[in-house]
Amino acid sequence: MTKLDYYAILGIPRTAKDSDIKKAYRRLARKNHPDVNPGDRAAEDRFKRIQEAYDVLSDPKKRSLYDQYGFYSENMKEPPGGGRDPANGASWGFDFSGMDFQGGEQSSFRDIFGDFFGGGSFRGARGPQAEKGEDLEHHLNISFDESIRGLETRLKVGRSETCPLCAGSGSDGSKGRGACPVCKGSGQEVRAHGVMRFSSACHACGGTGRAGGRCERCGGSGRVPAQETLTIRIPPGVDNGYRMRVAGKGMAGRNGGPAGDLYLVITVRPHEYFRRQGDDIHITVPVTVTEAALGTKIEVPTISGKTLLRIPPGTQSGQRFRLRDKGAPSLRGGGVGNQIVEIRVVIPRVADERSKEILRELAKLNPENPRAGLP
Repeated sequence: MTKLDYYAILGIPRTAKDSDIKKAYRRLARKNHPDVNPGDRAAEDRFKRIQEAYDVLSDPKKRSLYDQYGFYSENMKEPPGGGRDPANGASWGFDFSGMDFQGGEQSSFRDIFGDFFGGGSFRGARGPQAEKGEDLEHHLNISFDESIRGLETRLKVGRSETCPLCAGSGSDGSKGRGACPVCKGSGQEVRAHGVMRFSSACHACGGTGRAGGRCERCGGSGRVPAQETLTIRIPPGVDNGYRMRVAGKGMAGRNGGPAGDLYLVITVRPHEYFRRQGDDIHITVPVTVTEAALGTKIEVPTISGKTLLRIPPGTQSGQRFRLRDKGAPSLRGGGVGNQIVEIRVVIPRVADERSKEILRELAKLNPENPRAGLP
């Protein structure tokens, strides 16, 4: 029995977190995808192993069983206290209930070991199964103003579409459209080893299950590379790192399966004056010593234009004021955030004697010590 080291396949340690597993899978899947490596059987095999490893390690229950036994099968289950491994006393993880061990083409026993002997599958006469296409990820860089107002933009996306020559079947229809005479449409060749039966991709049809072999244009994948220009509407209020799903615009499905999805990851460029925290927008506004001491009204820029803000007498540097409903639109059920204005008192550089005299006089009239409370 060949046991695959899923952690080694993804190049991650056994203590890897879910985010590390997803990151490694995306990187390796892009590199080894059949559409990126047309005609490269080694890359196709690596891609299948990467998919298999991710399917197990991304699922907490599957991963737990794999870590416990060193392999995983869909017929494994968490043991409720059944049989024990005589070597170490651990519970076995196979569920043999209701199985037929009499041999024959339809024996469910062969499904247990389908993934562990030669990488073959035991689909029998079911033929190639429909599979959803892979998801795609695209990064979009927008300005701060565009993130607040929203925008409509056009993107050119590299994806795959159903092969027009074989209509996604992956087989060469010019040489026959019926079932493959060798595998009878299953796409698998079954071989026997004692009472066990194993299968591999049919050599005659390349696993498509159809007569004529593989389609020359798509190489049997049923998909061809394509460029598509999409019109995308970004909603108002998106923030940096926002992920937006565009359904059905990922890779085309296999064997009639649905297409994957496209995920847009938004990067918002910093603004010269505004800073965003949640749905609130922050800005620092300078005022003079006289304005802070005596109080005044000043014009403050907002994302929707300038507005008046009253500065009360005695305002200190660092003091904050709130402008209601002047923030960013919320994506969590509507509403608008606030704008937070932080005051920065600017101390003038005094050069002339007259100004110094006035400041000395001010100090005499206001002899308070701001450091009186310090230890």
